[in-house]
Amino acid sequence: MKTFGCQMNEHDSERIMGELLAQGLVAVDDPGDADVVVLNTCTIRENADNRLYGTLGHLKPLKERRPGMQIAVGGCMAQRDGEGILARAPYVDAIWGTHNVTRAWDLLEAARTGGAPAIEIWDGPGEGGAFDMPARRDVPWGAWVTIQTGCNNSCAFCIVPAVRGKEVSRPLDDLVAEVTRLAADGVTEVTLLGQNVNSYGRDLTHRRPLFAGLLRAVGEIDGIRRVRYTSPHPKDLRPETIAAMAEVPAVCEHLHYPLQSGSDRVLAAMHRGYTAERYLRQLRDARAAIADLAVTTDIIVGFPGETEDDFERTLEVAAEAAFDSAYTFIYSERPGTEAVALAHLAVAADVVAERFDRLRHVIDRAGMRRHEERVGRVEEALVEGPSKKDPTVLSGRTRQGKLVHFADPDGTLREGAYADVSITSAAPHFLRGDLLQVTARPRHRVRIPVTAD
Repeated sequence: MKTFGCQMNEHDSERIMGELLAQGLVAVDDPGDADVVVLNTCTIRENADNRLYGTLGHLKPLKERRPGMQIAVGGCMAQRDGEGILARAPYVDAIWGTHNVTRAWDLLEAARTGGAPAIEIWDGPGEGGAFDMPARRDVPWGAWVTIQTGCNNSCAFCIVPAVRGKEVSRPLDDLVAEVTRLAADGVTEVTLLGQNVNSYGRDLTHRRPLFAGLLRAVGEIDGIRRVRYTSPHPKDLRPETIAAMAEVPAVCEHLHYPLQSGSDRVLAAMHRGYTAERYLRQLRDARAAIADLAVTTDIIVGFPGETEDDFERTLEVAAEAAFDSAYTFIYSERPGTEAVALAHLAVAADVVAERFDRLRHVIDRAGMRRHEERVGRVEEALVEGPSKKDPTVLSGRTRQGKLVHFADPDGTLREGAYADVSITSAAPHFLRGDLLQVTARPRHRVRIPVTAD
């Protein structure tokens, strides 16, 4: 199984993998050893397309040597292109989209017995049964929980509504029941997933969103120590959500808050639904209400028509926001989006590259300052396992989502444990520290009053 793209895709892959394992298959790491290779795709940027076809190109010789091996393509790009994938990779055996992951095994079987590629793309919402699929989680202590699929926004650069459909929220009681089962299975950290989690439940009530209530309900489940979520939309961030983050001890002090651009003119062209001033005001409110809040963001460089003045405003907003980190992207034209019609306003590649470097400097400078502020503090880290570079050093995540490396002199800590770590030094993308003690219980959080806008 190879996954491209976002956390939603990762969770879909867990469910597909769980279904295939339930049918008697065994997971392997090397495609050369596999009877079935599943590629779960993304289409949000052009390089995701390129990576898929590059991977398919590497698989072609394996398929030629072992004709019985099956190759399947699912996910967002499959939803968009369907049988068009066969034009470039006619050796693919099965194709399904975002709405029918439950059909993965059936389509593989149909291709195996029928001797021809099996392709099935559903146009409407069809994910209901997917939530009952057995999921093969990557780690025993953490789990993704999809609270909502689809998106009702119309961002000019984004293909997601076309491949994921309209917003469909799962009933709150179903989500609480799922997280309760996960907690009973040893999960201590859950991440709530949706294309726009802030609007969760609006389609159920046709009134106000229910996201703040969901945060409170999940945060009260016995055994759940950390609740995270992604991704929110700034135009829908409500005071009650900030209040829930401030008041519920299990909800982590981390807000992913996509800016995309600091220029009001570009934001309007993107159809983002907010101004830079409103964005910064809400960010100030969140930081005032939630103690020790870490804030990360997404920013696009080179949206069609972006001028130097527009980009300077993005630099100003990024500097004022002082993000802990950011996912910065060069604009990628996506067929089927409104921004395709703006191709005549494309920004020259060398100009975009130079702007991208300037933005990275601003982001990295702020991130380093944020990390240096944590030196001398004690952080609670969830142990994820040995460091990739040094197996004698453990890596973990703080409540703010920051990576921290520390030694375990006794070698007693296991993955999924919680430990107090004294931070001794900072680097741009991680922290270093000394292990103090293993923590058996979560510490109490101070409740901070929140004033609505």
